[in-house]
Amino acid sequence: MATDFYETLGVRRDAPAKELRAAYRRLARRHHPDVNPNDAGAEARFKQIQQAWDVLGDEETRARYDKYGERWEQAEQIEEMERQRARFGGGGPGGFSFEGNLADFDLGGLFGGVFGGGPRGPRRGQDVETPFVIALEEAAAGATRTITLQGAAPCAACGGEGVVGGARCHACRGEGQSAAPRRLEVKAPPGVRTGSRVRIAGEGRPGRGGGPPGDLYLLVEVRPHDRFERHGDDLLAEVAVPWLDALLGGEVEAPTLDGRVLLTIPPLTQNGRRFRLGGKGMPVLGRAGRRGDLVARVSVRLPERLNERERELLAELRRQGADASAAPAAG
Repeated sequence: MATDFYETLGVRRDAPAKELRAAYRRLARRHHPDVNPNDAGAEARFKQIQQAWDVLGDEETRARYDKYGERWEQAEQIEEMERQRARFGGGGPGGFSFEGNLADFDLGGLFGGVFGGGPRGPRRGQDVETPFVIALEEAAAGATRTITLQGAAPCAACGGEGVVGGARCHACRGEGQSAAPRRLEVKAPPGVRTGSRVRIAGEGRPGRGGGPPGDLYLLVEVRPHDRFERHGDDLLAEVAVPWLDALLGGEVEAPTLDGRVLLTIPPLTQNGRRFRLGGKGMPVLGRAGRRGDLVARVSVRLPERLNERERELLAELRRQGADASAAPAAG
């Protein structure tokens, strides 16, 4: 039984292009082999999702699929045969007639030989999108990866033309392309964030009939970090401050992507107070040398236990505080 591409993406047949794209991106991220290294079935599911998007993501091929279903690849031949049937009044060239549903015929050799089927002219290849999951440190420094694309290449038998000797190429079924998974080294620039789309020109699907290839787009997803929260180009980090340093002032170490730095804590610093360290955040995408800030949020740490001497001193401090608050105001 043929696969229904709409069911593969989990959308209605009348779903708008925006909904199709959103469904594809969601499923591609979920089932991408790089995201599921221990799932043997992820690659097969990802291939099905990619194939469905290749067809439904293009207005022309989607229209063919909606009209002809699994025979969408032979749409041009079927339509030409319909025109010939109308032209000859129900009888085909040479006196033969077409019976039944034209989509049921194997039109590869029949129609290709008679009418010279195949692409009608150069056509640009489709763009391709693929998930690109990276760590925060990679987003800051720029990430280079070698990825595997479940793509296509110009058919070796017909050179991408879709026809051989005037007849439709049987090797690629007239599409001018053949399946060819390939490995490609790609790079995301410093400063990318979740939702960024990085364009790799000319690395999408090959063109048809000598047309130019499409582009590859990396759909960036930055994994959450255990120490930093990202807010635009700024980073937020919690800094533990001993309670005595919060009371009396001192210096503590604050984490940054470049290593630890000393942060001066003034006396009577309150829990939750924030200090801004300029230029210690994320690189600003497309602005070389520019960086956001690091915001250090104070978390005052109380001791877990006290010795007898410390208890006495704190008790005395509390008594003095109580006495001071109870004393009458000076007239």
